Amino acid sequence: MPRPQKPLSVNGVKITVLALFPKFKFRKAAPRPVIFSDMQKNAVTTPENGILVSLIIPVYNRAAEVRSLLGSISSNTAGEETWFEVILVDDGSEPPLAEETETRDLSKPWLKIIRQENAGPGPARNTGAAEASGSWLLFLDSDCELPAGFLGRLRAYLSAADEGLWLFGGPDTDRDDFTLIQKAINYAMTSPLTTGGIRGGKKALDRFYPRSYNMGVRAAAFRAAGGFEALRFGEDLDLSMRLIAAGGRSALVPGLAVYHRRRTSFRAFFRQVFNSGMARVVLEKRHPGTMKLVHLLPSFFVFGLMALPVLIIVFPPAFFAFMVFVSGLLFHAMLTTRSLCVSLLSFVSVFVQLSGYGLGLLAGLYRFKIRSEPVSFAFRDSFYK
Repeated sequence: MPRPQKPLSVNGVKITVLALFPKFKFRKAAPRPVIFSDMQKNAVTTPENGILVSLIIPVYNRAAEVRSLLGSISSNTAGEETWFEVILVDDGSEPPLAEETETRDLSKPWLKIIRQENAGPGPARNTGAAEASGSWLLFLDSDCELPAGFLGRLRAYLSAADEGLWLFGGPDTDRDDFTLIQKAINYAMTSPLTTGGIRGGKKALDRFYPRSYNMGVRAAAFRAAGGFEALRFGEDLDLSMRLIAAGGRSALVPGLAVYHRRRTSFRAFFRQVFNSGMARVVLEKRHPGTMKLVHLLPSFFVFGLMALPVLIIVFPPAFFAFMVFVSGLLFHAMLTTRSLCVSLLSFVSVFVQLSGYGLGLLAGLYRFKIRSEPVSFAFRDSFYK
């Protein structure tokens, strides 16, 4: 990986500029294996500088969200903390992140900013990891915020972690000041009636694979695996699968939940879950056997919706079965969110999620299984939108 160029100074803040990876294409090659000799060379020890964990955050045109995230990190500290560092990777924001963020937000002793050409979140995380000094890497999305006491719980958890633990993750949740749509989308993404707890609920229907909105990885294991692959979507799950297949253990840590501001419109949410459905097919090609029945359920939901008018005519009780599902969904949403407005919007968000993911998975099956198209998700500027 190219070394950083000389730092620039913007508004009095030193910024390291990296001109890395202007374009990426997803290779059709098999997943990169984790080499155990690399793990042995990178023995799991606390570096001499005493940094236990490096928080790595890729950012693209989200200055307001970054200010909120940095504020939540600051409120978790008690002075001159030296056991962690925060690395912001400005992935080609225009204008640059340093020009959009107040200097006082960027003057923390534990904060480092790296700027590179726009390449996507996976390569941006790799850039941050290359500059990290911690024994552990914690990847966060720029639209997340840390609850009170998060860093203290994180330090205690990592200090007690055994060597068999290679990666971990915490749930994501909403907060009172989120918009109604964000709360409704949060319900769709965390409810056992939709995702089965796969993203971090208590009743998971599949093995827990940490995702990069809140994903901790042992630094030695990350480097042995070669970091994130240049995938357009699903690069975090791909890394989790590679590490677990190599013998690493993952853990869900409910006490390390983060606030996640998610999408702000149902249209953007549909695009997100559609792409996730497509990515699931790509992941199955790279990691055979990882697609489970739970991943196919949204596609069955799509077929059911399409067939519902005919079913109602041929078999009228189908209408009552559908209404039982709708009533149960609204009732559960009301119990969970304790808000009538959010519950009604949650009904919409669940249908958007299930139909979007289901259609994306079907599109992926058609393109990559039936037509055998090469998997070449070229990165586009619209990734973050």
